[in-house]
Amino acid sequence: MCLALPARVVELLPNLRAVVDLGGVRKEVSIDLVDDAQVEDYVIIHVGYAIGKIDPDEAQRTLALFAELSEAQNTLQPLQHLGEVL
Repeated sequence: MCLALPARVVELLPNLRAVVDLGGVRKEVSIDLVDDAQVEDYVIIHVGYAIGKIDPDEAQRTLALFAELSEAQNTLQPLQHLGEVL
C-alpha cells in the first residue's frame, strides 16, 4: 500500500525542485514528474516526489478527510485505555 498526499506548491527551486506546504509543514520535493507545476498548484506527493497535479477543490476535500480521520483517531485513543481497565 502506498500513501500520497496533496500539498500546495509554495516555492519553485532550481533543478526541478519545489517547496510544498501540507498543513503548515514545508518540505522540499522533486517536481521531475510534474515539471509544469507552478506556485499555488496542488500536487500529489509520494516519498518526496510530486507525482501529479490535483484540482484545488479535490485537494481541499482530501485534506478535510485527513483532518477528520486525525480528529477521530485523537478521540479514540483515550477510549483504547478503557480496554486495559476492563
